[in-house]
Amino acid sequence: MPMIYRDKLIQLIHVGKRDLALDEDAYRALLMGAGKHDSTAKMDLWQLNSVLQRMKDCGFKVRHSARGGGKKAPPSRPLDQAAQSKMIRGLWLELHQIGAVRNPSEAALAAYVKRQTGVEALQWLSSEQASRVIEALKKWRARARPSPPSTRLRTGPTPLPQAGEGR
Repeated sequence: MPMIYRDKLIQLIHVGKRDLALDEDAYRALLMGAGKHDSTAKMDLWQLNSVLQRMKDCGFKVRHSARGGGKKAPPSRPLDQAAQSKMIRGLWLELHQIGAVRNPSEAALAAYVKRQTGVEALQWLSSEQASRVIEALKKWRARARPSPPSTRLRTGPTPLPQAGEGR
């Protein structure tokens, strides 16, 4: 097996140590029990795999990143600079600020636009479709904002009707 594979196994074991919140003594005991050594550097591939399997048995879940190295993927297309697209993006970020939108990312916005219009990207929206998205976002914003206090002046408590008064 190539060295890269061995290095990845060691890296996974260290991630497992962190995710399982193992202190140094528990970690060394796990290494000794599953890998017969107190250090991953002294282990061969079989022992490293055995340690990783023991960690999985203890609840460690290996998560695969979409791209190697944990780096974010670059945007697949440039942001649309049209006025309506900027307005949509601004409303989306405003909704995030008031707590109505959890994920302010461009990908989340694109998913919302696709649900609303069936179009995959802001760049491809017609003017009419963009206007519909803007109006939907404005209505969402109006629902999400706390309502302002009533401007109607109250003069005092409303009197209750007396018994026998006509309705």
